[in-house]
Amino acid sequence: MTTPKTSLDQWAVLAAVIDHGGYAQAAAALHKSQPAVSYALARLQEALDVPLLVVEGRKAVLTEHGRVLLQRARPLLRDLETLEQLARKLKQGWEPELRLVVDVAFPRGLLLSIVAELQQLCPSTQMQVSDAVLSGAEQAIEDAAADVVVTSRVPPGFLGSFLMDIRFIAIAAPDHPLFAVEVPLTTEHLARHVQVVVRDSGQKRPRNEGWLGASRRCTVSSIEASLATVKAGLGYAWLPEHLLATALRDGSVRPLPLAVGGERNMELYLVTVRPELAGPAARAAVDCFQRRVPATMR
Repeated sequence: MTTPKTSLDQWAVLAAVIDHGGYAQAAAALHKSQPAVSYALARLQEALDVPLLVVEGRKAVLTEHGRVLLQRARPLLRDLETLEQLARKLKQGWEPELRLVVDVAFPRGLLLSIVAELQQLCPSTQMQVSDAVLSGAEQAIEDAAADVVVTSRVPPGFLGSFLMDIRFIAIAAPDHPLFAVEVPLTTEHLARHVQVVVRDSGQKRPRNEGWLGASRRCTVSSIEASLATVKAGLGYAWLPEHLLATALRDGSVRPLPLAVGGERNMELYLVTVRPELAGPAARAAVDCFQRRVPATMR
């Protein structure tokens, strides 16, 4: 095996110059002097005997060879960063922080029981638990803004395991005008009334879910707010069956008699965002989610 002529530190300097827009900016980002940055790049190009940068105006840009080589070097830099992060986590034992992002359709009582168990298992780990609506969970995965995510969709490039099925039911308050219609309801009937929808918490690629044919909508920030709005007779909505148990029992809401589509299912998946970095708290969280979901909801 031959000794490498270049170092990852040199490639990191090259990446910083491109990412931050120049030698001075890279020096500041890397906490190095500008002469040290220039020296590292000179040694890198000398070792390769290939020009990596050219100056255009006042800006250094990659040559074609530089672009290809840096593209190949970036995964190595990410792997090294991952290795160092893993070493820090192994030294610490339990992670100091565990970030959970959970789709709002996941049953709240079940989530609280999972958090309670995790508090017992890893009392020194601070937990951040965040709700996500629609694409918000996907964005948390793509941005690595969480350690463990419950999501209705797994973004490309990530792996998730099926966790549970959530049944949604179309409901309205008992005195809603839709119940005065004497035939099974169709989309034409629904379109004349206000639909209550929950705002997507994602910013990059927000999406709509379910039937959104109503010209008038009332947008709220949570499924609890959606249920309260429906109870007040201000609209109809599709909401998770587990959230509706009490309201259906006491008659404050009723299922809408739709010809089709009165019920629909949403699949939820469990994703470990960076499995190669998952510490004992993240692994315990995955185990809790998988173990505590009732078989009847799978």
